[in-house]
Amino acid sequence: MVIGHRMVDAGGLPMHIAEAGTGPLVILLHGFPECWYSWRHQLPALAEAGFHAVAPDQRGYCRSGRPRPVEQYTILHLAGDIIALMDALGEQTAVVAGHDWGAPVAWSTALMRPDRVRAVIGLSVPYRPRGSSPPLPTLRALFGDGFYMAYFQQPGTADAELAADPPATFGRLLYAASGQAPPLLPVVPPGGGLLDVCPDPPSLPGWLTADDIAVFVSEFTGAGFTGPLNWYRNLDRNWELTAPWRHAPVTTPALFIAGDRDFVVSVPGPAQVAGRMRQCVPRLADPVLLAGCGHWTQQERPDEVNQAMISFLAGLG
Repeated sequence: MVIGHRMVDAGGLPMHIAEAGTGPLVILLHGFPECWYSWRHQLPALAEAGFHAVAPDQRGYCRSGRPRPVEQYTILHLAGDIIALMDALGEQTAVVAGHDWGAPVAWSTALMRPDRVRAVIGLSVPYRPRGSSPPLPTLRALFGDGFYMAYFQQPGTADAELAADPPATFGRLLYAASGQAPPLLPVVPPGGGLLDVCPDPPSLPGWLTADDIAVFVSEFTGAGFTGPLNWYRNLDRNWELTAPWRHAPVTTPALFIAGDRDFVVSVPGPAQVAGRMRQCVPRLADPVLLAGCGHWTQQERPDEVNQAMISFLAGLG
């Protein structure tokens, strides 16, 4: 199955998409620091199952538009881009799937526009309703100023660190958060950087090749990391903007897939996280928990993820 590439106008944002197949639309949203290539295994599988699978480079990433103002990377912009992408593709509705940062975008799009989202699939990051306090002070209180999301708030700092040696950046990040690495605690040491807590891989895990790393390096060449990091620089702004959805449930059909070695759900554990989700995602299907899988869900375990997604999509009718 050939994966095609083209640019579309997503509400004024130039957006690069990779796509395969025809049929009902399934949008695949990557995380940080990734791109359309994160879905290389799902695009042909979904196409062969009878779907039009579309994986964009999201706002600020790689071949898509990269606005300069930090304020143009809020969750309202990101969810709006997905609705604009549907419009550009001539579709009224879609299933929206997201991994890592793409998952909050998928959950938020379903929350804010249930008229346009047939169903939502979250990988790694569960749906968390807007709480009663902004996230950054809470995270700093729990993990200190070295927590990676707090470290990312410093303009230019992580940008320069991650861009200094892209092959090392991708090799170390992709290994460190995988199911093959020791448990990851993403807290930056004083005076250090994120890569200081990401060891050099003794060897690449079986799901990741040198060619895969080379693709990520090529896609980020010239684009850099500032656009992706600007997503994190809107965490508290997002909390302010989403006040109308405080404690609101996601009411569309939903599926959650996560690895039991993913640091995102390691506390209190993926099963407990999935159980709590039922209170705020009433139409949640049975979660899929992958033993031995780390953070890079659909890359580490493509066959199981493909099977889970296609089975869920088939059940939508």
